[in-house]
Amino acid sequence: MTNKMQSITRGLVSFAILIAAWQALVWGTGVEFFILPGPWLVLHSLIANLELVGRHAAITLLEIVLGLLCGCGLGMVNAISLSWFPKVRRWLLPLLVVAQAIPVFALAPVLVLWLGYGLASKVMMASLIIFFPVTTAFLDGLRRTEPGWLDLARTMTAGQAGSGRWAALRHIRIPAALPALASGLRVAAAVAPIGAVVGEWVGSSAGLGYLMLHANGRMQIDLLFAALFVLAAMAVTIFFSIDWLLRRLLPWQPDSLPNE
Repeated sequence: MTNKMQSITRGLVSFAILIAAWQALVWGTGVEFFILPGPWLVLHSLIANLELVGRHAAITLLEIVLGLLCGCGLGMVNAISLSWFPKVRRWLLPLLVVAQAIPVFALAPVLVLWLGYGLASKVMMASLIIFFPVTTAFLDGLRRTEPGWLDLARTMTAGQAGSGRWAALRHIRIPAALPALASGLRVAAAVAPIGAVVGEWVGSSAGLGYLMLHANGRMQIDLLFAALFVLAAMAVTIFFSIDWLLRRLLPWQPDSLPNE
């Protein structure tokens, strides 16, 4: 059995164990359905409301994807700018750390006030929560380029036109920092749904966060869990899709951990 098939099998077995433990908890404790509905009740609600959940899930997925594109793009540009201008980095980097210390949940009402209840505020929320890990991961990779590579490049291109800082950045620093950037992108993929859903909770007219909030208010707990299940499946799919893509784009950076 190939490693890919083994990974899929492990994932399915882990999912089956989780569902079985969930059902056993419901049976063993006798908890009321409005506290913790069983998996079959959640599945029935998902099938019965498939069109409704799917429509809201498409909106949340769009918010997450746009937030990923904006946040990752801004993070990479900012990291390159900070590495290029050391004086700016000394002043701007502490401000970025202070801004990250502000809970993103506290910024959600302000963004909704400024950008409205539509798509823009949710994309901005996702972008803000993604921006810092991408910036710091990529900047750390750019700053920790092997000095010997830079010395060798300067020695081999001495006196040649176009052999300055930009050439070193483009041909050495950025390629060497790609594994660090990949780590930041994986973190971004994991946290992007948080920004979108928090924005929907604060103020929206559509999305899985909106659906969960209103289902909770109407005591439709089975529908709430169905939306939560779809959100979790969406987040896991996005993460592993980006991880698979990064492994294909960075074949020279294999895993050093042993496969068991």
